[in-house]
Amino acid sequence: MPLDTSWLAAHPVPAPGADTDKNSRGRVLVAGGSETVPGALQLTGEAALRAGAGKLQLATVARVAIQLGVLVPEAAVYPLPANPAGELGDDAGTVLADYLERCDALVLGPGTGAEAPAESVLKAVLAHPCASRAIVLDAAMIAGATELTEAVRGHDGRIVLTPHPGEMIRLMGCDPARIEDDPAGLAQEAARRFNTPVLLKGPETWVACPGEALLRYPGGGPGLATGGSGDVLAGIIGGLLARGAPPRIAAAWGVWLHGEAGRRLAERIGPLGFLGRELLGEIPRLLAAAS
Repeated sequence: MPLDTSWLAAHPVPAPGADTDKNSRGRVLVAGGSETVPGALQLTGEAALRAGAGKLQLATVARVAIQLGVLVPEAAVYPLPANPAGELGDDAGTVLADYLERCDALVLGPGTGAEAPAESVLKAVLAHPCASRAIVLDAAMIAGATELTEAVRGHDGRIVLTPHPGEMIRLMGCDPARIEDDPAGLAQEAARRFNTPVLLKGPETWVACPGEALLRYPGGGPGLATGGSGDVLAGIIGGLLARGAPPRIAAAWGVWLHGEAGRRLAERIGPLGFLGRELLGEIPRLLAAAS
């Protein structure tokens, strides 16, 4: 099924309404980053706000937390333990779990790399399910779910997985040829295995959800294949989740908004060369026009 404006019109996100209380628009917690990629959380956090979330909290390795707070004055910032590689430390998940009651949506993973202890961090977070909280898993934290299938399933579809092809191969432990031969089937298999929405990113993006029609977005152009672009996508989805959008709808709208932002920039700047952070300013206009 095509993911287009007709589908969006039939599956709207929550209307902004006239309520001026920022708490009513949801609280997003973005956790991740590293000493080498501290700015990823800026992109994700700002994307969540641009998608309409009311409050933003950022949690990252302690040695860069203050700098991140200065960079994003709209956010509360919390420090997390780091390992010798400058990634999240083994105890980061336990510390992060203490912050979960303060958020409606958690985006976990932007800016994390291969040396982050993804499985241990994710295990600590998943040990605290909540019917009113949704989670987006991004970057290294996606691979952390590989051995935690039942824990992910225990969140009853409130987790959105956002793998690119390499992350999907690691998540599913599958032959890389499947990405080329049957990306749609692979996305559906992952959604069934983890009982949760899965979006497989690429030149075209597939949004799969158990018991629902598979959605296909044709892509926003090659310019989106740039550093920081995926961080923005994760933040858009997190912001929509915080506002109360169901996970599948938040994922689909996030894919469309992100892709259409890329299309607009390609028309104005060129097919290649625009920056991940330039996507951010397009989100509110696209969201308003499509809602």
